[in-house]
Amino acid sequence: MEKTERTVGELMLDQLSLFGVKRIYGVVGDATFGLIDALAKQDKIKYIAVKHESTAAFMASAEAKLTGGLGVCTATMGPGATNLLNGLGDAYSDKAPVLAITGQAPSDKIGTEFPQYIDQQELMKPFAAYSANLASPDATIEVLQKAVRTSLGQRVVTHLSVPKDIFMMPATGEPRPLPDVIEGASNFTKESLEQAAGIMKTAKRPMILAGAGAASASEEIEKLADLWGAGILASLGGKGLFDDSSPHNLQGIGEGGNPYASDLFKEADVVLLAGTTWWPEGYVPTDARIIQIDRHFDKFVKEIPTDLGIIGKTEEVLPFLVESLQGFSRSEDWVARCQEIKEKWAVQNEKEGSTEGYPAHPARIMRALDRTVAPDAILALDTGDNTVWTNRNFRQKDQSVLVSGYWRTMGFGLPAAMAAKLIEPEKQVVAIVGDGGLQMVLADLLTATRYELNITVVVLNNESLQMERDKLKVAKKKEVGVDLTNPDFVKLAEACGWKGLRADSDIELESVLEEALNTNAPTLVDISTAQVFFPETE
Repeated sequence: MEKTERTVGELMLDQLSLFGVKRIYGVVGDATFGLIDALAKQDKIKYIAVKHESTAAFMASAEAKLTGGLGVCTATMGPGATNLLNGLGDAYSDKAPVLAITGQAPSDKIGTEFPQYIDQQELMKPFAAYSANLASPDATIEVLQKAVRTSLGQRVVTHLSVPKDIFMMPATGEPRPLPDVIEGASNFTKESLEQAAGIMKTAKRPMILAGAGAASASEEIEKLADLWGAGILASLGGKGLFDDSSPHNLQGIGEGGNPYASDLFKEADVVLLAGTTWWPEGYVPTDARIIQIDRHFDKFVKEIPTDLGIIGKTEEVLPFLVESLQGFSRSEDWVARCQEIKEKWAVQNEKEGSTEGYPAHPARIMRALDRTVAPDAILALDTGDNTVWTNRNFRQKDQSVLVSGYWRTMGFGLPAAMAAKLIEPEKQVVAIVGDGGLQMVLADLLTATRYELNITVVVLNNESLQMERDKLKVAKKKEVGVDLTNPDFVKLAEACGWKGLRADSDIELESVLEEALNTNAPTLVDISTAQVFFPETE
């Protein structure tokens, strides 16, 4: 095959396209002109121009979380690179495979007082499992291959900095696909999991705690729960994995979720952790034996007292455990107790969701949402009071949920919703945000306008950083800075080319949401929200 001479920027795009990359999120800067020029000359990878680099990194992280594939973001040197860090922190914390490509000073200026120069490898060290500066055009394929293999293989952030001049130099080498990796159920047998099955068979009060890593195993978890007689609890990342009607689904635990499940969980004698590294401090059983399934051994050291760790994908392990437990005599008393807790919370949840008054109670807003949002919608949650009320009161069906799980950054909701709509244009996408979180990324309302992204943003507008206010009260500390000075969100949305709607009473919530969800344009719904103390605040 005849080789084609390409610049480094062009070769990188050809290689990334071969890896399946369809979008790169970023902000244009002069240190990346070689990459920008290459992007403008091709149509395999779409460049999504955003208003702030943190939005680019959030979108790349959200894409990686939603698809399991590689998310890619780019920025110029100096402040452009530093602005990526918040979104890269989110990807790092939630094990989302993201590649960041940043421009760097010209190769003859590295290490000097050149404007905006910083040692980017040191800058990225806390978040990037692999970070390299491309020092030669001829190393383009090798370093890009290593970065992507590392990101996808370990589900981590990687980073490449490219000097401005090198981006535009001719490069040798041909793109090549990633090598096939054989992994899967062949690594496990019923016999190899005898130790895990043996522990599980001792259970009289079993519980399953599931997270985002079990996204492909929800049906198997429900089978196991039925056979084992276990209740299922979900971390926030696991919200949406199980239908609210699932007989063993007890919802969440801790700050949000089922408030009655906490005491039940403390009584468990065997707990299976499936695809989660979250351990709800203060709610954990004291004498339970813990089995944890995850792909990477390093996840077994996050202060979880694991008795047995199983390295692998949850969906590959569970069928063997189900097979091993055939004929297991489950405790019907425990099953009945789990069902009692489920029903008790369902009654209270319905009552909370029926709270009348305006400004609207957050639980009432969640009830309106679960009545109107499509069963297969994608929900993008910002971080704040909106997160815990969604976790507590939203009765999910088959919705997918995007959230900043461990990093817990404000400003995630809008970027995540935009990324989701780009990936799944036929799906309904709803961002549930607080007024504080939205204001961190307001400029990127225009990004949705630019790319005609038909998303709905629901703003819980209580004119405060309510979660912080609640925590200050619990800590018996005085408050300052928690009141917000808000714009008129409807007028602001309209100024950005969106449709803006506002509910004027709690009775109107469903009708206004239905109008928004059926509008073929970016739509913002401003809901005046009561400043309600969240009952599980710690």
